Amino acid sequence: MKRREFITLLGGAAAAWPLMARAQQTERMRRVGVLMGYSETDPAAQAQVAALRQELQKLGWDEGRNIRIDVRFPGTDAGRARAILMELISLTPDVLVSNTNLVTEVVQTEVRTLPIVFTSVGDPVGSGFVNNEARPNGDLTGFANWDMSMSGKWLELLKEVAPQVERVGLLVYPETAASIGFFKFAEALAPVLKVKLVALGVHDANEIEQVLTA
Repeated sequence: MKRREFITLLGGAAAAWPLMARAQQTERMRRVGVLMGYSETDPAAQAQVAALRQELQKLGWDEGRNIRIDVRFPGTDAGRARAILMELISLTPDVLVSNTNLVTEVVQTEVRTLPIVFTSVGDPVGSGFVNNEARPNGDLTGFANWDMSMSGKWLELLKEVAPQVERVGLLVYPETAASIGFFKFAEALAPVLKVKLVALGVHDANEIEQVLTA
């Protein structure tokens, strides 16, 4: 390369450096608030948060450079979820990620001006999160774990494994529409399978253990 060409190239690069530096300095830090319906020690909760961070990084969102992710674990306590949500909102996030039906219901009730992405929910239409699964509309969108018909399939499989079964208890979380929806779908199929379906309301691990013992 000739000396004059080298000087021209170097001068152009030097002129571009301040522009690049200003672009990096003015890039606004985006903020994501995550509200998990699990305890912080739950391995499944940690795996989901890790997956979120990993996928965002693949898309060019690096924590500390252009994004900050604030994660909270209220568990299954709706009151605590509401209090922690207020804390997250005070941090002015650009988007909220909710996990489980209970937490998503709390977020939907309290938030009106932020986009919300939900995960690990059942029956998003029946729960009132979206009007249509294909075209959610509104400020909420996300992912559903199960279709309502799955509860009927569970009952069918149980009957295949244990044909003599006549009475079945289905664990449900009474405060969520999805849990009740699963029960009603299975209940409609129960007479066909000649079983009596009983709803067993539970809220935490202790109540599950008590119900199973009873």
